[in-house]
Amino acid sequence: MESCDQQMISDFPKVECPFVRKVYSIDKDDFKKHGSAMGLRVPEVYLVTPEVTEGYEWVLDSKDTIAVEKLHGSNVGIVIENNRLVHIQNRKNIVDPFQINGGRSFLMEGIFGAMGKGYIANSGKQYGESLGPKLNGNLYKLPMHLWYPFEKAQKDLRYASFHKYDKGFWNWSEWFRLYLKSLFYCRYFKIPFSDMFQREDVPFAEGVVFYNDTLTPLASGMPRMAKLRRDMFFWHYSDKIKILGLEDAVLEQAKTNSIQVKGYF
Repeated sequence: MESCDQQMISDFPKVECPFVRKVYSIDKDDFKKHGSAMGLRVPEVYLVTPEVTEGYEWVLDSKDTIAVEKLHGSNVGIVIENNRLVHIQNRKNIVDPFQINGGRSFLMEGIFGAMGKGYIANSGKQYGESLGPKLNGNLYKLPMHLWYPFEKAQKDLRYASFHKYDKGFWNWSEWFRLYLKSLFYCRYFKIPFSDMFQREDVPFAEGVVFYNDTLTPLASGMPRMAKLRRDMFFWHYSDKIKILGLEDAVLEQAKTNSIQVKGYF
């Protein structure tokens, strides 16, 4: 393992949202009651609007765009040289696998688990998501930690029905709200995809990452990507928290789809 003062690998680039987002204030009493449980640090929410972000039209328009489950864990990059693990990085933080006090043994557990499953290449840089009991509430109910490479996710966690339905903000809003179940959970626990909608134990996915390898790569060399999460939509909060200033069009859609919106109806 190289020393911790080595040159760091590049942090995985920030992935933007394909829809314009807007900050809304929320009821302060509701924030005090539910904010912490819903991951809010201040009495406001940062929500998507139906307006497409400039330059991200490809997410909706291109036949080559794919939708892949966004895993809910912690981003970890690794470097393999001559079939040996030489560098581990959690975002911008170098991970020392030999650190005893204050170390991150759970990240190492995930990497060793990935080694055992054959997820790690013999050489080169790889990025992936570390999942498990000590990360983000363990959405997937894993008994141990696991590092899951993004390249594998593109192949195995792709939503095959993505191009079968009309694309657009409100269609995707309902897809996320009602049907976007975790493919990773199903694969890990060997649940047929055809059964996931009937099974309450299968969690909803955190969101989706959109990829398009046919477009010009980013300056970093990474493919074109965009992300959309459940917690970017108003309905993620609106049954418990009053969101101030919601537009009439949003409220009309909420009524149409029988979505509870506290403080309005």
